Amino acid sequence: MSRNDVYAERLSKLIQAETISTFNQTDKTKFYAFHDLLRQMFPSLFAVCTFEDFDGSFLMRWQGRGKGEPIMLMNHHDVVEASGEWKYPPFSGEIAEGKVWGRGTLDTKGGLWAMLQAADELASEGFVPERDVYFESACTEECDGSGADNISKILLERGIRFYMVLDEGGMILHEPIGGAKGTYAMIGVGEKGCADLKFIARSSGGHASTPGKNTPLVRLGRFMAEVEKGKLFKAEISDTVAKTFSSVAESMDGALKVVLANSKLFAPVLKKAMPFVSAAGNAMLKTTVAFTMASGSEGTNVLPQEAWVVGNMRFSPHQGGKSSIEEITRLAEKFDIETVILDPGMDSSVTDYRGEQFRLIEKAVANVFEDVRTAPWIMTGASDCRYMCRVSDNCIRFAPFPMSDEQVESIHGLNENVDVSSLAPAVDFYKYIIKEA
Repeated sequence: MSRNDVYAERLSKLIQAETISTFNQTDKTKFYAFHDLLRQMFPSLFAVCTFEDFDGSFLMRWQGRGKGEPIMLMNHHDVVEASGEWKYPPFSGEIAEGKVWGRGTLDTKGGLWAMLQAADELASEGFVPERDVYFESACTEECDGSGADNISKILLERGIRFYMVLDEGGMILHEPIGGAKGTYAMIGVGEKGCADLKFIARSSGGHASTPGKNTPLVRLGRFMAEVEKGKLFKAEISDTVAKTFSSVAESMDGALKVVLANSKLFAPVLKKAMPFVSAAGNAMLKTTVAFTMASGSEGTNVLPQEAWVVGNMRFSPHQGGKSSIEEITRLAEKFDIETVILDPGMDSSVTDYRGEQFRLIEKAVANVFEDVRTAPWIMTGASDCRYMCRVSDNCIRFAPFPMSDEQVESIHGLNENVDVSSLAPAVDFYKYIIKEA
């Protein structure tokens, strides 16, 4: 069997262990069983590491030669539910069509397996890292994030600072922006914060046969329409976003190449045009709000005394959570709507793409992957890495897997899978990081 085939069999074992996480989950039996599976699969690494359990999440430390601040490699081991009709059962770990299929292959048991496999092979050879290497994996990333949150607070109390933290996030994509003809490693140097807000409109209610003006649902509708216009939050092309645009512009032609290569100069045009060009591109420039839940009266002929909607806010690093929440609260007040903060989220720092930590990731990509360019990226989704900003100024989010559009869509969707051919390069990527940090 080839190296990739052996790796596929090993990853398949992790996929077969169902580790769906849910809110308020108290029974962690399956997560502890998963830990036992890791001990069986990576004996050399576990022999040289300490292991701490945090209610199903864990932290391992591989002691180095004591030179410099430690590094942390992260990937969570919980997964989301896997409903719907799958091509292969979601927890079968089926190896077929040149892929390993199943929930967690990309998000993120694939990354967890690759980083532990790399470290286990190095440990079995007697390698000792220069810096301490920590491995963190939470069982709560897909729900409340409490595992990484608690671990980061304990590390903060211990006074441990990390040279670099590397978690899931960006990936290797072909044509990440329309017109960019190259293949890029999109390296996440920051992420937008995530807040949940509830907007409540009240009235005295009444019969639907004699509706008055500005009833609760009407006010909420007008409020949501105003938010959707996209003028509430400040759009900004930060230095990081400008570098993202200029990096992908290298493989473009025509007018778009010129505009993106000089995005600061063309900022007024880009800010106006981006909402119509790309929702993902627009999300990089400003805070966004998606309305996801709603409730009114329980009768078709009853005007509600109270109606509400929930908005999921992803606030930009340049505006932050506090300012973004204040802006939308002021707007809600104009429609006589109360704002309740369900979860304020948290701001996270942005790693300098000019720094040596980012350069280390670039070198690892160049060492392992042919014809792959790199670009910094601000993630629009949330990860456990945000908590580690408490203990490191250099938190980077990148998974060393090439992904097609279909594979990206399969994350949290149907038929999640990873290419067998991508497994050995992923291991080599993590080996490079551990050896060269």
